[in-house]
Amino acid sequence: MELYSLDLTEIQGNNQIAFRAFVDSEIVPLAAAFDQNEYISFDIINKMVEKGFWGAELPREYGGRGFDMISYGLFNEEIGRGCANIRNLVGVQGMVSSAILKWGSDEQKNNWLPRMASGEITAAFALTEPDIGSDVKSMKTSVMQDNSEYIINGSKKWITFGQSANLYLVFAQCDGKVGAFLVERDTPGFSTKPIKGLLGFRGSMLAELNFDECRIPKENIVGRLGFGLSHVANYGLTHGRYSTAWGCVGLAQGCLDACVKYASERKQFDTYLKEHQLIQQMIADMMTNVTAARLLCLHAAYLREAGDQRSIMETSLAKYFASTIASKAASDAVQIHGANGCSAKYPVARYMRDAKIMEIVEGSTQIQQVLIARHAFSKRRQSMPKQAERS
Repeated sequence: MELYSLDLTEIQGNNQIAFRAFVDSEIVPLAAAFDQNEYISFDIINKMVEKGFWGAELPREYGGRGFDMISYGLFNEEIGRGCANIRNLVGVQGMVSSAILKWGSDEQKNNWLPRMASGEITAAFALTEPDIGSDVKSMKTSVMQDNSEYIINGSKKWITFGQSANLYLVFAQCDGKVGAFLVERDTPGFSTKPIKGLLGFRGSMLAELNFDECRIPKENIVGRLGFGLSHVANYGLTHGRYSTAWGCVGLAQGCLDACVKYASERKQFDTYLKEHQLIQQMIADMMTNVTAARLLCLHAAYLREAGDQRSIMETSLAKYFASTIASKAASDAVQIHGANGCSAKYPVARYMRDAKIMEIVEGSTQIQQVLIARHAFSKRRQSMPKQAERS
């Protein structure tokens, strides 16, 4: 398939070509195995490091490539087209590194970011708990200060790459204030338990994390107490939504590519599937939705690149729409493939399972709807005279 036409700079266009070539040669052939084995070979990280794709959005001073937000989005799209698990890994690394870059101390930035950019360190974003999903203000993991240390107790669940990460950005309550803390894997009192048999994202090596009198130095707090959710977590989550939105576009594009190929080669009732009008309708809807989702992601990218605060809401809009159309595209792709769509021989079954998870991670579809609706009502209040608003 030819690369779609966008108003890209020469550098962005060349990056897009390089991303696609890398994904087709290095990721697509391994994606099914990562899913079936519930494990990602970290050789792929080394290959991304060699290409300069790992930690791509980090500034050059910390060993990154300093990609602009559009190039970084295109990177996530191509990775998402090839393998949702690797895109998930890229996204989570970005959630942690962006939070440290924005809110970390100079010592934290200089210590961790170059090691993350080089692939020496992989990270996990530890927010969700066993009994607490989106209601993060009710988290039970606690922390207390003891002289020059913080002591963490509690547990986290559904943590992407929790099985293998070297560094964890952990959120915990301290006297009603939430803080964000960096915890290394070998810290005494810290342990992980693998989570297997998931519907999708099977290769993302999810885990439950447990903290039993886990002591960390006071220098490991990111920002300060009380900033954990409002600043550090929200900043990381916005980055994660941006990566996920682009990844959804890539997954939906993968569905479209697979369906166009299959419908052009498969005959039923002595006619190629592509000649059936109902198949044409499904393909047309798929292509239209993919194009619209990509444009929403590009709009968010331009605003993020400009440092415009509107990018936060536009990222939520992009994540909401892209995840829902990816789920529909994957469901339709399985339908078009018929019984073959239920087979591991074709990627569309994996696309469908992974797409459903996309509607849950980094703020579920319903959470995004709440945020978007509140924003709509807020804009109306701001545009109305106070007397009219009260009436």
